[in-house]
Amino acid sequence: MKFVSRFLLTLFLGITPLAFADGVDAKLPFKLKGEWQQGAMLIGNTIPGNQVWFNSRALSVSPDGDFVFGLDRDEKSEAELKIQSPGAAVQSFKYSVQKRSYDIQRLNGLPPKMVNPPADVQKRIEDDQRLAREARQVDSPRTDFLQKFIWPCEGRISGVFGSQRILNGEPKQPHYGVDVAVPVGTPVRAPAGGVVTLASPDMYFTGGTLMIDHGQGVASAFLHLLQLKVKVGDVVKQGDVIALSGMTGRATGPHLDWRMNWFDSRIDAQLLPGPMPLADAKKR
Repeated sequence: MKFVSRFLLTLFLGITPLAFADGVDAKLPFKLKGEWQQGAMLIGNTIPGNQVWFNSRALSVSPDGDFVFGLDRDEKSEAELKIQSPGAAVQSFKYSVQKRSYDIQRLNGLPPKMVNPPADVQKRIEDDQRLAREARQVDSPRTDFLQKFIWPCEGRISGVFGSQRILNGEPKQPHYGVDVAVPVGTPVRAPAGGVVTLASPDMYFTGGTLMIDHGQGVASAFLHLLQLKVKVGDVVKQGDVIALSGMTGRATGPHLDWRMNWFDSRIDAQLLPGPMPLADAKKR
């Protein structure tokens, strides 16, 4: 495989390099697709056998040279990608990360029980969080993330990535998913292939919850489900029905909350499948 020139890198699926290491401007040992903005997922390819690091974290590289990483909701303004060929020096590439603006709502005068859950459910919440955290750490060699993702269901987008509420002056956890308003019982399909790593019918906040590993730390989560159609360890293909949507857990209405992670970095699922099909969205 030949190294990729700056020109080819720019053309490769629309990626624009924002910064390059000094002295490395004619040829690059990798190519990328994605946008350097908070919440984005970037997919790279390099010569098989090369080692790659993102912000000092060693990345898995497939036998074909594929790798992936995600930019968190609150990713810092500068990121670093390093690469090393066998027997060669490490090359460093620094990039500017575009900051996004998020919708922040401030609500005051709420009863305390609406701000924080009661003490008697804290153990349950901690157990739920531990299971989800463990599922997010899976680093399998799968490369299902290379697929063009599809919407798990189609409808009106009722909530977006990154928004946050401040209740009685207390900042709550940001919303890390994209909400799709659909009737209870709507089929939920796998947006890409993978392996089920979490299948819980009743978590405190998220109700029926599924997680699918798409490889190298990329995972989808589906929340507030009415019914699960798969179990942990099941291999699913893109488009398979994995659940029925609902309004379980702390949902205030029927919808699907679809979230994505790269390990602990929260990425924006809405960026991956492209625009919601308008014909289906208008039906809701």
